[in-house]
Amino acid sequence: MSQSTFTRIEDSPTGKKLSGPVGWFDDRLGLAAAGKKNLRKVFPDHWSFMIGEIALWSFVVLLLTGVFLTLWFVPSMGEVEYTGSYAPLYGIEMSQAYASTLDISFDIRGGLLMRQVHHWSANLFIASMMAHMLRVFFTGAYRKPRELNWLIGVGLLSLGMVEGFAGYSLPDDLLSGTGLRFVDGLIRSIPLVGSYLEFFIFGGEFPGEIIIPRLYMAHILLIPALLLGLIGAHMLLLVYHKHTQWPGAGRTNDNVVGYPMLPVYMAKAGGFFFVVFGFTALMGALIQINPVWAYGPYNPSEVTAGSQPDWYMGLSEGLVRLMPPLETTWFNRTWTWSVFLPGVGGLGILFTSLAVWPFIERWITGDQREHHLLERPRNAPVRTALGVAAMTAYACGWIAGGNDIIALKFGLDIFAITWVLRIGIFVFPVIAFIVTKRICISLQRKDNETLTHGWETGVIDRSPDGGYAERHAPLPDSAAYALTSSRERLPELEEVHKQDAYGVRNPKYRKQSMRAKLRNFYYDGSVDKPTRHDMEHAAEHLAGGGEHPVELGDDFQGVSETGVPRVH
Repeated sequence: MSQSTFTRIEDSPTGKKLSGPVGWFDDRLGLAAAGKKNLRKVFPDHWSFMIGEIALWSFVVLLLTGVFLTLWFVPSMGEVEYTGSYAPLYGIEMSQAYASTLDISFDIRGGLLMRQVHHWSANLFIASMMAHMLRVFFTGAYRKPRELNWLIGVGLLSLGMVEGFAGYSLPDDLLSGTGLRFVDGLIRSIPLVGSYLEFFIFGGEFPGEIIIPRLYMAHILLIPALLLGLIGAHMLLLVYHKHTQWPGAGRTNDNVVGYPMLPVYMAKAGGFFFVVFGFTALMGALIQINPVWAYGPYNPSEVTAGSQPDWYMGLSEGLVRLMPPLETTWFNRTWTWSVFLPGVGGLGILFTSLAVWPFIERWITGDQREHHLLERPRNAPVRTALGVAAMTAYACGWIAGGNDIIALKFGLDIFAITWVLRIGIFVFPVIAFIVTKRICISLQRKDNETLTHGWETGVIDRSPDGGYAERHAPLPDSAAYALTSSRERLPELEEVHKQDAYGVRNPKYRKQSMRAKLRNFYYDGSVDKPTRHDMEHAAEHLAGGGEHPVELGDDFQGVSETGVPRVH
């Protein structure tokens, strides 16, 4: 039986050939020392961490397909007569931008596929960023020291939406032109400076002749450069702060349990890129999106019936549809609040709230510690409930953006839909908050019960007096640690006094009183984890039933409601 020997890479034939060029670069750039440390950087492994990678790789797909489209697209609003292969529009006057889009779709080999892959990747990019930020929010991953990275994420999301809208508007078809008209209305509604901003952006009255070239420059140069810079900063801070991880055996705030960058994580990330690329290519090949030839060229005097923006712009559209008419006239100027407040103010409130939340929460809780372990959403009931309430309000606005399509497809009254959503956008989030908070508190109590009473085994004991009771098995130390390690003990809430013991007035009473009220609200109803005494008492109780031991197996995790072990 032969024993294979290990050959170091520098002693292999290929390594000897590469040693010269590699050594030359290392002598001048010093990459070996930095690479040895960073390539062995450990990253935790969990499926939820892949959501951010979907955003990263879909952005790479956007860059690759965007380069192809840039070679053929003509960003001009100059009028031409269409002479391409799409017969229904032959001989129609249209802009060069729209004509080149038709040429890409019908006359350039692979052009339509690239267009659709590009569009689907844009939707996936924004959707995965939203899902990633929701994961970060609900698990508290934005807490110290990651507040700056959270702000970068908010900037990436806002820039991604602007970038998507700019690209969506470039074909200059009737649908995208209607979306531009909507944005023109939002800009014009800004008090005092709206009309000046409109003339500055569009070069005169809408639509002007320069908006497509300007959007093109922003879409292929300015915003991608900003996105690349922010993504680079996001990744550098991720490496510097180390990746957060879920609580579990051996995982603390001082370490990271996972796999090194090279070779494990790099191989997995590289394979995941091809999964994302293949998925978007499959969607682009099989699922039609944005058939611009069906809409025709843009004409300011026409509006497409049932026109809808891309889904990520549905919130602003829906808020404007929900807002009742409201205008005032001051200083010989018309102030259109029914457009400005929901359209401009709504998005402003959304992104401002996202940006300041980590600092508001830290001020309320007074928590100045660093956190590298993720928090289960149930262990922060108010934060989780606020997140679900915000998602409910977002859903109301998003649904309202398609109220006409919903009324048409389901045979409903559009006015009834609008009024239900007008009321629901205030009522439904409150209901969602209450229900979510109660669910989180109930799950906290369930965790406490599991810690103190152990797992249900499905084994029923009959007592001498004829009573029946189910035997429980204690949790393994690793499972108990996972339930308690990231669950902080609730702080003691101190009372704020107007005066001290000597009758001296407290100058910060109002600020401290407001903080105390918010702190009481934040921790109201939360259930503290069991104390050491509770756990010791529970261990004694569970050990008392060991006179009839039951073989449960190392992978036993309790039984389900049907009595079947959960691992089966």
